[in-house]
Amino acid sequence: MTILTAFVRFFILIFRNKICVKSAIIRHAQGRFKLITSHIIIGIFTPIVGAFMLPLFSKISELVRNVAALLFVLVSFICSLLLIKEASGSVFPTIQSSWLIGETIFKADMLAVFMALVSSSIGSIIIVYSFGYINEYSHRNEYYFLVVLFLGAMMGLIYSNNLIITYIFWEVTAFACWRLIGFFRKDFQVRKADKAFLITMAGSLIMLIGFFILFQQTGTFDISEIHERLKNSGPSSLAVLLILFGIFSKSATFPMHTWLPDAGVAPSPVTALLHAAVLVKIGVYVYVRIFVGSMAIPEIWHTIIPIMACISMLISAGAALLETDIKRIIAYSTVSQVAYIFLGLSTGNEIGIMGGLLFILMHGISKGGLFLCAGIVEHATHTKDITKMGGLAYEMPVTAVSFILCAFSVMGLPPFGGFFSKYMVISGAVKSGQLVISALFILGALMTMMYLLRLFNLVFLGEKAQSGIHEGTPGMVGSVAFLAVLSLVSGILVQLPASLANAAVQQISAGVFK
Repeated sequence: MTILTAFVRFFILIFRNKICVKSAIIRHAQGRFKLITSHIIIGIFTPIVGAFMLPLFSKISELVRNVAALLFVLVSFICSLLLIKEASGSVFPTIQSSWLIGETIFKADMLAVFMALVSSSIGSIIIVYSFGYINEYSHRNEYYFLVVLFLGAMMGLIYSNNLIITYIFWEVTAFACWRLIGFFRKDFQVRKADKAFLITMAGSLIMLIGFFILFQQTGTFDISEIHERLKNSGPSSLAVLLILFGIFSKSATFPMHTWLPDAGVAPSPVTALLHAAVLVKIGVYVYVRIFVGSMAIPEIWHTIIPIMACISMLISAGAALLETDIKRIIAYSTVSQVAYIFLGLSTGNEIGIMGGLLFILMHGISKGGLFLCAGIVEHATHTKDITKMGGLAYEMPVTAVSFILCAFSVMGLPPFGGFFSKYMVISGAVKSGQLVISALFILGALMTMMYLLRLFNLVFLGEKAQSGIHEGTPGMVGSVAFLAVLSLVSGILVQLPASLANAAVQQISAGVFK
């Protein structure tokens, strides 16, 4: 069959079910299971519906709106916590519907719950930081609406077990990202936002074609069913190529990485949320969900993906060494570090994949902290040029200490959380026989140390370049200090996040590891 045939079959399926709209079917009959399954719906749609209520809350007061925005996201976090026990079992909370596509819509396994916890927790911290950062700018209602909508769409994408539902939430995040990058509305800022939107949108449309090729092969959009039907034969290389194109564009991987450094024109909490902590992880998560499962992809991709990741890592690390814009340096660092995640996930062994999942958490914590510290510095100095800074540690010691602690985690120094995830990723690559790639990623770790120490030295050490500098608001400083402490504590108490990541790995290991 052709791709056109797949489209036709899809629309026949839609029209055949357009009248038959049934309520959600809960697989497990017990009452507790139904209650737990409802946490999926609450966790997804509380922030989505709540986002549209925020402009109404602002009519009461901005404080009410801000607190409501935080509470909506915290609901998602709490629901994810409540799903841990059931998600760690052998029967997952699952929601099906005969509406439109007639297949599994949402599923809460440990992979989904782990990612939901990471996104909602870091998102909550960034919203607290926003209270002090955004209050001096106009169209604040739009800001909070888009941030909460984005996080709700992220929850929907995470729990989705259907390619079409995944694509819908993927596009909602793209829309929110586009508007948030262009938050300040100047022409050059809007152009940067348009660039990010066009690159990621083109990638998502190409990815959608790959989804339809999978539908052509299997007759279903249900990801679990696709895995089952292709576990022996595997997907076509064309489908893998097209889907990877979309994944790499969203995750800012070479050669579709250029939009991410340009997105530094957005407010710092936006860059922390969308481009360091959450957005670029969407592509990584979809890669895990589709390809790191029981479905065996063609062997050639186990070579191509690490090579692409290595090229992306080296080029972006080199660019970070040459940049003088503080936010572009951190953004290039994100491109470089995401490559480690792809390396770990592509190894095909437990230690590498577990390291990749841990890297998502550790990098989100520490890189979010770096971007938020950069926001405090930019607010105080009114510049992003690190050559015009210096001696800021004397005036903002909490920000300086928070920055270097988060930087230590990104560098991968023990006992910070980033050390354990980076060590496991490289160990997994060595175990899979990729010795040259492993050596190059160790070189990349040294380059990470070089550009982050250079950045810290020029910004916080040396002679004072400006006077009258002061720390940010208590909420802003408290947020970066909390993330800095968390970067350290997550390494000291690494057993806790590692146990969640390991549970996710064990659930998918049967069809992956030999």
